[in-house]
Amino acid sequence: MIVTRGLTKRYGRVTAVDAVALRVGEGDRYGLLGPNGSGKTTLVRMLLGLVYATSGEIEVLGEPVPRRVLRVLPHVGALVEGPGAYGHLSGRANLSYLDAAGPGGSRRGRRARVNEALERVGLGGVDNRPVRTYSLGMRQRLGLAAALLRAPRLLVLDEPTNGLDPQGIREIRDLLTALNAAGTTILLCSHLLTEVEELCSHVGVMDGGRLVLQQRMDEIRSPTGRTEIRTPDADRVRALLDGQVEVADGDRLLVRTPDPAELNARLVRAGARIAELRPERRTLEQVVLAVSGPGSDRPA
Repeated sequence: MIVTRGLTKRYGRVTAVDAVALRVGEGDRYGLLGPNGSGKTTLVRMLLGLVYATSGEIEVLGEPVPRRVLRVLPHVGALVEGPGAYGHLSGRANLSYLDAAGPGGSRRGRRARVNEALERVGLGGVDNRPVRTYSLGMRQRLGLAAALLRAPRLLVLDEPTNGLDPQGIREIRDLLTALNAAGTTILLCSHLLTEVEELCSHVGVMDGGRLVLQQRMDEIRSPTGRTEIRTPDADRVRALLDGQVEVADGDRLLVRTPDPAELNARLVRAGARIAELRPERRTLEQVVLAVSGPGSDRPA
């Protein structure tokens, strides 16, 4: 769905995006992580033809961008750098205008499309208040509704849960999961680790304009080859497993072993009390901290 090769954007002496090779496959839920200033938004704007690259190549939906971006955009829904709207108009009027202005914007079915988009983002009961009176969360929802008007094949979202309360964040997460299950590919830009970890199947990490990590989430979460043990008999377990314990912190031990089940059986036979035993898995936070440069404004 999205492929870039050596994608670079410079503003004078500043390199905002540096030789990025991004790959988003059909059906992916791809989370692009990075702090403010890491290059995420510049990268997304180049994908949509809003900013021209200094060098490199972009393909979206199999078409070169920006050369054939007009073929691409009717199949892409986007929310980038916050929702835009006419403040004096209602949310419904804004969506009707966008639907009419878009490619093939026929009157037929417009009201149904607008109503469906509003319902999907939780604004079905919105009244005729002008958008300038909306809260930030309502504006975010309206922006997402605009992105969904044409049932896009690809959805590109930049911080879509900004301004939402926890319930709203969950609702948007559930909506995106359902859209993805129905066939929509999602590229989600965020600085929130939890948002990406709970939603995405693939992760990319931007740092200083570079894509420093690109990996499947299940690979990130794969077992490390160590087993975490919590036991009130820590000293005894350490003696039993002489040479295998790599970390000891109070009642918590990390043991290098190829077979956690065999380890558990061995300790039980020896009479050791085991409160918890499980394979160690890396967290997304650990991975991001490992690949981010020293002193960078890391994702929260």
